[in-house]
Amino acid sequence: MSSEEERGGSGYALGVDVGGTFTDVVLAGPDGQESVAKTLSTHGDPTDGILNGIRAALDAAGVRPDQVDRVVHATTLATNAILENKGVRVAHVVTQGFRSLLPLGRYARVEEDRFDLMFTPPASPVPLEDCFEVPERIDAAGEVVTALDESAVAEIADRIAERGIASVSVALVHAYANPGHEQRVVEIIRERLGADATVVGSAEIWPEIREYERSTTTLMSAYVGPLMVRYLRVLESRLAELGIRAKVQVMESGGAVMSAELAGRRAVATVESGPAAGAVAASFTGLSAGRPDVISFDMGGTTAKACVIRDGKPDITTEFHVGGKGSYGGRRAGTGVPIKVPAIDLAEVGAGGGSIAWVDDAGALHVGPRSAGSEPGPACYGLGGAEPTVTDANLVLGLLDPALFAGGEMALSPELAEKAIADRLARPLGVTVAEAAHAVHEIANATMGSAVHVVTVQRGIDPRDFALVASGGAGPMHAARVAERFDIDTVIVPPSCGVGSAVGLLATDLSVNSVATRILGASGSSLSEVTAIFDELVTRALHELGGTPGDSDVAIARAVDLRFVGQAHQIRVEVPGWPLTDEVLAALVEQFCEQYRVQYGIELRDPAEMVTYRAQVSRRVPKVPLGRRAVATSASNQHPDRQVWFAEYAEYRSVPVYDRDQLSPGGELAGPLIVDDRESTVVVPPTWNATIDNSANIVLTRKENR
Repeated sequence: MSSEEERGGSGYALGVDVGGTFTDVVLAGPDGQESVAKTLSTHGDPTDGILNGIRAALDAAGVRPDQVDRVVHATTLATNAILENKGVRVAHVVTQGFRSLLPLGRYARVEEDRFDLMFTPPASPVPLEDCFEVPERIDAAGEVVTALDESAVAEIADRIAERGIASVSVALVHAYANPGHEQRVVEIIRERLGADATVVGSAEIWPEIREYERSTTTLMSAYVGPLMVRYLRVLESRLAELGIRAKVQVMESGGAVMSAELAGRRAVATVESGPAAGAVAASFTGLSAGRPDVISFDMGGTTAKACVIRDGKPDITTEFHVGGKGSYGGRRAGTGVPIKVPAIDLAEVGAGGGSIAWVDDAGALHVGPRSAGSEPGPACYGLGGAEPTVTDANLVLGLLDPALFAGGEMALSPELAEKAIADRLARPLGVTVAEAAHAVHEIANATMGSAVHVVTVQRGIDPRDFALVASGGAGPMHAARVAERFDIDTVIVPPSCGVGSAVGLLATDLSVNSVATRILGASGSSLSEVTAIFDELVTRALHELGGTPGDSDVAIARAVDLRFVGQAHQIRVEVPGWPLTDEVLAALVEQFCEQYRVQYGIELRDPAEMVTYRAQVSRRVPKVPLGRRAVATSASNQHPDRQVWFAEYAEYRSVPVYDRDQLSPGGELAGPLIVDDRESTVVVPPTWNATIDNSANIVLTRKENR
C-alpha cells in the first residue's frame, strides 16, 4: 500500500465495526464527523450489513463513494471462527517427539467443572491424526542438536496433501532461538502443496519463548487465516463495486491498525479487534475531559467489555485466552486457547442489550449469557423473537424511546416487550411486569459490574480513583448504576457513544509489532548486543509497514520482559530511553523492580534477566476531528416527558427527556432525566446530575459526592 493510497486527498474516512447485534458505521471528513449509521448485523454475510451501513452514512452526509480514502474495520470474524469451531482444517507440524503437545493440551478445572465427577476435557484444537513430527532438534541456545531431515518433511507434505488439508501450522522446538529449521520446513511444504495453500511458521507469527502458547498462536493463525483472506477480498471487492477504492485497514487486538494484507497473514492478531477499538475511543474521551485515568465500559447488544486506561493508555497484555470459562476475556488462564499477541487487557462478559432473561426450574432469574443477537433479536424488534431480553426490560421501564431506537431507523414494540416479560418472567416469579423488568436491569448491571471488578479490584486497583467512560448502544443506560457499585462518582458519555468502537477506529495509526526471545543478564550485558536485537526487530517491522526509521511520521516504541533469575514469568517494562546506554539499562531494571513490588507486594533486589524484546513501529496517518459537537439552536432542547420506573420511587414517574444534539456546554441538569442520542440513550438516575463539557461529553456526577 503506497503512502499516497494511505493519505488520499479528500480526507473522508469510514470506521466500520461489526458486532454481534449491530454494525456501526462512522463517516468523518476534514471538518469532523459527518454522519453515523447503525444497522443490524447480517451473520450469513457480514458484508451485507456493512454495505447497508455505509450507504446510509454516505447518503446522510451527501458524500460520494469515490471521496472516501480510508476505511478502517473492526471484525469479530477470527473470534467467532474460534469460538464456533468454524475455521479451516489445519495440519500441525512439530519436532519429533512432540506430536501430542497440542492434543494433550492444558486445561484448568474452574467454576462448575471443579465438582463434575464426569468431567470431560474439551476437544483438542487439532486432532492427533492431523499432527505430524519431523526429525530435527535445536536447543534453547539456538544450536543444532539434530539436523533437519528434509526428505521426511517432503514425505509429510505429501501425506498432508493426501488428507485434503490446505492449511498448515509449523511450530518447532526452540524456533524462537533459531528459526532456520522451521523456515526450511515451511518452504518445503509450500512447494509441495502449491500456491493456494496456507503455511505459517511460529517464527513468522510470534517467535517467543513457551512452546505451548507459541504453538496454539500459530495454529489459530492457520485456522482462521484463510477465512480472513477470503473475507477481506470480498469486502474490498464489494466496496470497489460501490465506488470506494480505498484499501481496507483492520484493527488489531493491541489497539492499532494494520493493512488488510497483513491482517490476512496474521489473522490471529485481530481476535480482540472490536473491543480494542472501544478502549481506544475511551482513552481519547478521557483525555478530552481532562481525565487520563478512566475505566472503559462498552456495552453492546451481545457483550459488555471493561478496560483500565492509565495516563491515556489502555493496559496491554501479551497473552489472553479465547473461549475460556467465565467469559472474562483472557483472565481465566488454563481454559480456552491461549493466544500470545499484544492485546488490550480487558474483561468481557455475556451481558448486552440482547442478553436473554430466563427463569430456571428452581425459580431463579438469570440474564445471559445467551443472546438473541440480531436474528431474531429481542422481542420488541418484532422480527420473531419471543424471549425477553435486557432491551425489552429497558423499554418496559421507560428508559428507551421506541421511536428513536438506532437513530429512528428501527421502531420498537412496547407491547411485544411487555408480553415477553409478562409471560416468561413476571408470572413465573409472581411479580409485576415492571418489577420483573427492573430485576433484569439490575442483574445485567451486576454481571457487567463483574467485568469492572476483574480489571480493577481483582488486580489491586481502586476503581474510585477513575472515571467511567460509557459507550456502546446500551452502555450509557446502565453506566451510572454500574458506577454506583464501585463508588465511582463520575461517568463520561462521549459524543456518538452508541458507535464508540467505530469512532475509535478513526483515531488509530498503522502499526506492526515484532518480538524476539533471548535470555541475557540485565546487568553486565553488552549494550551492542541488546541494541542489535532491537535494530533487527525494528527493521523487520518497518519492512512490513513500508517505511524507514527517518520518516517523520514513524514512531518506534520498545519494551523488554524481565524476571528475576530463577523465576519463570516476566513483567513487561517500557524501555525508558533510546539509544541504549548504561544509564538507560539501569533505569530499566529499576522500573522492573518497582513494578514487581507493586504487582506482588514484595521488594526484591536480586539479579534480573531480560527474556523477551518487543518493538512496535507505528506510522501516523492523518486524523480527522472526531465526535459530534452539539450546537444549540432555537429549537426546543426538551422532548415531552416520559413515564420512567426508577428503583428509588418503585413506581412510574414523569421524567424530563432532552435531545442531546440541542444541549450546549455549561449549566447543570438535575436527575432524574433522560437524554436521547441518535445511537444511544443516556440515563441520569435520581441521585445523579449531568453537565455538558466543551468537548460535547455528557458528564454525570453523583449528588452525594459533590
